[in-house]
Amino acid sequence: MRHQLDIQVKTPAQLAKMRQAGLVVAAALAAMREAVRPGISTADLDALAEKVIRDAGAIPSFKGYQGFPASICASVNEQIVHGIPSGGQVLADGDLISIDCGAILDGWHGDSAITVGVGAAAPELTRMAAVAEDAMWAGIAAAARGVRSGRGRLTDISYAIQASIRGEKSALVGRVTGTRRRYGIVDGYGGHGIGTEMHQDPHILNHGRPGKGPFLVPGMALAIEPMITMGSPRTLELGDGWTVVSVDGSYAAHVEHSIGLYEDGVWVFTAEDGGRDRLGDLVTASAA
Repeated sequence: MRHQLDIQVKTPAQLAKMRQAGLVVAAALAAMREAVRPGISTADLDALAEKVIRDAGAIPSFKGYQGFPASICASVNEQIVHGIPSGGQVLADGDLISIDCGAILDGWHGDSAITVGVGAAAPELTRMAAVAEDAMWAGIAAAARGVRSGRGRLTDISYAIQASIRGEKSALVGRVTGTRRRYGIVDGYGGHGIGTEMHQDPHILNHGRPGKGPFLVPGMALAIEPMITMGSPRTLELGDGWTVVSVDGSYAAHVEHSIGLYEDGVWVFTAEDGGRDRLGDLVTASAA
């Protein structure tokens, strides 16, 4: 039986509350980006995020979610998503870390992720992080154009992400130098609806044909979330029941922003500038 989507459509006032939750997440991620360096543990980053979130009057949305023990997901190198912070996991020069963070403020969720090179990370790793970020913004722009036209469909976002990634080639395959090839687009994981719960319908794949799925309408709130690897897109969940890694050990990048859809565009809740630097006039006039 096909699952019937239950998409939560918000009022403008509710979307404005989500913007406030998004700004809390943005502040936490900015603090962690500044703190990332060789010698810091992922548990240190987790403590920093929780302090920023709670000092803002918000609650870490990850902590306790289905039993998850921390306020952030910290995924290092071949770990793609859902890495559990640990005092024993100390960042080293050349590592690549993806940090996923969420907060609840007045009952509304914000969710965002960044990928950061540690110290003198190899150029091909920081390039992969930039490719993932460009793909995320391509997906967000597709959402903005789709809702503005009144004809956009959910998989237009997926297709835009895929097309952006497919336009790039990695310089390395995992840890092995050699021929250039496509980045791996991780399957089975992706973006999602967000609102009064962190994960809501619809699920948003990072690949697929355009023009399918529900129409993009004002009041939707979505988390756009590309994940790519330097090699195989195949994944494995570790024995901790959370951490997802690439099967071939290739390094991965994961980025995410939460957005709201308006008649005239989008508002990127978890970007300090609302997305204006990357999207220009695709950002709604309602953004403030």
